[in-house]
Amino acid sequence: MQRRIDVMRSKKKTKAVSEKAPRRTQSPAKKASKTGDTKRPHISVLIADDHSVVREGLVSLITRKADMTVIGEAGNGREAVDLWKQHHPDVTLLDLRMPELDGVGALKEIRCGDEKARIIVLTTFDGDEDIYRAIQAGAKGYLLKDAPREALMDCIRRVHAGETCVPVHLAAKLAQRVSGEALSEREIDVLKLMAQGKSNKEIGSALFISEGTVKSHVKAIFAKMNVISRTEAVANATRRGLIQL
Repeated sequence: MQRRIDVMRSKKKTKAVSEKAPRRTQSPAKKASKTGDTKRPHISVLIADDHSVVREGLVSLITRKADMTVIGEAGNGREAVDLWKQHHPDVTLLDLRMPELDGVGALKEIRCGDEKARIIVLTTFDGDEDIYRAIQAGAKGYLLKDAPREALMDCIRRVHAGETCVPVHLAAKLAQRVSGEALSEREIDVLKLMAQGKSNKEIGSALFISEGTVKSHVKAIFAKMNVISRTEAVANATRRGLIQL
């Protein structure tokens, strides 16, 4: 009798095991998500600025982000072009005023090699002419160095994604520059010499034009810039980025 009971118990255990649900295997996708393989790809960034303190600060800030990597640092525009050709970064942060080759010059050379290059101008200059020249040369972003940290990080990600990033107040200056009457190259030349304190006669000699022609250019400059004196014209031109002292 006892033997019969043991056989019955054994059959019940076998049946219970066979009725258990089959063990599920974990899909490769789920495994990847747990191991972190689905993180955003790293954005490689090249930094170009002639101030080492600025470069060091940017490197420290960017390397803290899980989705960004700094692949090079340049101290001048020429070095920036060379490093870009070597590394082909996803995004380049470019200062506007640098030795050997300025930011706009470097921008043009880089985009000459690859018109799809994503470049952000990061500078202290907010003149409408500065912004206009950078965007015209192909910059995808324009930020001031006093911008909040997260604004810079957001700009890098947006430009990497194919967007254009120009803050509203800078875009307004750009719109004003585009809609306004631009100075001619000759008028810019006259302005530069005015900034050096040259008289009309000296400007004429330097540019091989008559003193009367210089007076006509000065009058046109005053009208286009809405100023009434040479001092005001030079100050206005410097602030806007038309000339550099």
